[in-house]
Order: sequence, then structure tokens, then C-alpha cells
Amino acid sequence: MTDARHLAEFNIGRIKYPLDDPRMREFVDNVDRINKLADNLPGFVWRLQGESGHAMHMRVYDDPAILPNLTVWENVEALERFVFKTVHSRFFDRRETWFAQPDPTLVMWWVPAGHRPTLEEGVARLDHLKANGPSDFAFGWERLPAAHMDKTARETRASEQVA
Repeated sequence: MTDARHLAEFNIGRIKYPLDDPRMREFVDNVDRINKLADNLPGFVWRLQGESGHAMHMRVYDDPAILPNLTVWENVEALERFVFKTVHSRFFDRRETWFAQPDPTLVMWWVPAGHRPTLEEGVARLDHLKANGPSDFAFGWERLPAAHMDKTARETRASEQVA
């Protein structure tokens, strides 16, 4: 049985180099692989993508160096499993290789099951989090109960996201 609500997650990253720069190759070459992994995991619902099959060419904040990612998951456990318990975690742990981090880079919120948030909705939620701090409207890992991760490890990773 599925809950009446799902977890939306929007994150951004400012790339350090153009996507065709050799220093970005490992990241760019694995985007489709990681997206396919997510697409096939239990609890994955949806992700924003263009004709390319990803969102790397979609623009936010009128800045081509900021890459957006917008996904919907059945629950926090499914998102947490993907982020921290799959090969995705290897890329997550190395994100500073490819990205300079604005503060914060991630926002989550609950949506009715079946809702597909827009890029503009994700930006508005992130802006709200930046301006007002965590709330029911826009929050980060700190507002969710730990599911599959050791609480200390999760808090460490959450603090790194806003460092």
C-alpha cells in the first residue's frame, strides 16, 4: 500500500568546469548509469528529465553552471537507500571534485502521490529554505527520521551538504 504523499527532492550543484572539460568526464559519463539505477529502485517514482534523459541542460537561477536534479520518491527510506547505500554514494562522496557548493544545495518537501513538481517549484522551495530555514514547507535531512543509515553518519553527510 502506498502513502497518500511522496517525498520530493530538489538539489543543485554548481559545476567547477564545463561539462565537456576532461575533469568532468567521470561525472558526465556516469549520469545515465546513476539515473537508470534510480529509475529501477523500489520506491523511486519520477525524475525531471529533458530529451537527453537527464536535467543537466536545464537552467536554474539563469546560470548554466548550476545543474538541477528533481526527483520524487515513495518515502524517505527509498531516497536514503539510493543516496547512501548504492553506487551513487561513491559519486556523492566525491562531489567536491566536480562541484562548488552553494548553501544549501538540497531541499525536500512532501507532495500528494501523483504530483510531478516543476523545476520552478523546486527553486521556490530551495529559496524558501534559504530565506526561512527548515519547516514543513521546505526541509533537509535534519527534519526526517533516520531510516537506513546510522544517525551519526547521516548527520555528518547532511552537515556537509550545507558546508
